Amino acid sequence: MTVSTGQQAPHKSKVLTDWRPEDPVFWEQTGKRIANRNLAISIPALLLAFAIWMLFSAVAVSLPKIGFAFTTDQLFWLTALPGLSGATLRIFYSFMVPIFGGRRWTAISTALLLLPALWLGIAVQDPSTPFWQFAAIAFLCGLGGGSFASSMANISFFFPKARQGYALGMNAGLGNVGVSVTQFVVPLVITLGVFGALVGKPQATADGGALYLQNAGFIWVPFLVVCSIAAWFGMHDLVASRSSFAEQSVIFRRKHNWLICWLYIGTFGSFIGYSAGFPMLIKTQFPEVNALTFAFLGPLVGALARPVGGVLADKLGGAVLTFWVFVLMMASVVGVLYFLPSGGSGGNFAGFLALFMLLFVLTGIGNASVFRMIPVIFRTMRERELGTDPTDEDKAIAARRAGIESAAVIGFSSAIGGYGGFFIPKSYGSSIALTGGPETALYGFIAFYATCLAVTWWWYYRRGAEAPC
Repeated sequence: MTVSTGQQAPHKSKVLTDWRPEDPVFWEQTGKRIANRNLAISIPALLLAFAIWMLFSAVAVSLPKIGFAFTTDQLFWLTALPGLSGATLRIFYSFMVPIFGGRRWTAISTALLLLPALWLGIAVQDPSTPFWQFAAIAFLCGLGGGSFASSMANISFFFPKARQGYALGMNAGLGNVGVSVTQFVVPLVITLGVFGALVGKPQATADGGALYLQNAGFIWVPFLVVCSIAAWFGMHDLVASRSSFAEQSVIFRRKHNWLICWLYIGTFGSFIGYSAGFPMLIKTQFPEVNALTFAFLGPLVGALARPVGGVLADKLGGAVLTFWVFVLMMASVVGVLYFLPSGGSGGNFAGFLALFMLLFVLTGIGNASVFRMIPVIFRTMRERELGTDPTDEDKAIAARRAGIESAAVIGFSSAIGGYGGFFIPKSYGSSIALTGGPETALYGFIAFYATCLAVTWWWYYRRGAEAPC
């Protein structure tokens, strides 16, 4: 077999000029090893990005304990702002890999996460730090949310279509574990002098105890440095993934881009929004429960469900799985409403927790199934444009266009879906402020899931659907 220079020494060059994952021989001899290597570095980098993105979901509940007199609505704002900035940044991040290369952009975007981590560690040590500074730090935490779009777009180029459900599920699923890691690690490290006197003294709490809340930011610094270096020296840039913004921007004229965005708000938007708002929701509805004892469980099961969803979507099809995910999500929210306290009393925390765990699992599966739909939809639509007797060159051009559009849609839909990280916790806060409880917000979520169900059925699942997948 004749090979190019880029194929002969892929391990020595950081820029790969020959990349053919759909070629079975190339994949087995060369591609699989390189793709798995890039995936192995991408996963911990994305995990850290999610950890930083969701920092305030674990930090906000502890700020009043050390003397910060922020209102409940302000605390919900701090948990919501990273979702707003992260989703907005994803719009730009989703186009970065084809322009700058996956290796360089992964290294740079991971290093940028040092900014909010270091600033948070400094800010919490001064009780006079104003709310606007915490809001600015929360906004910068959104840099972690932006990384998801570029990471997923990058990994999509490395794997053949038949393995993309697995690859994207692993990258996103294990990366999503960062949410749970934050909510598990932060409550532990803030009670210990992990760094000794190196990063400052503990803060006194109202009950006579002490917290090292600065550790919530500083604990991630060494890991971010290591991952940035690993990405720079260990990952690859693909020439095949290079494209201009003009080539990618064609997705804004594609109807299915916007339909997928709507569905991904329902799956990933729910996952990240529920993750951000879960600790504060527990605290307000079940004040006798230590929220941080249970908060990490939801994001954990949701993240671990995503790789499972990727495998199921590869076997069953993305549309059928997505359809049933939305059916069960609607039923689960009804269950959550049933177990909430009413009139300031009653409620059943065990039932509430169990139904929310089911919701998280369903969001994880749905995240994977929606992403599995994307390459199938765009490959189908581009192949239909070929006519009745396409040449091999026509097929290659269509395949490249489908790959570029799929990667751009994966990134852009993840950006739009990320707004759930803002709207869900903010909906809780607004609903509680206006009505005394989160019920109004939850009824709104049910109505939204009904529209997602209709979109999935009409365009992708029913017999005769425009783009069955």
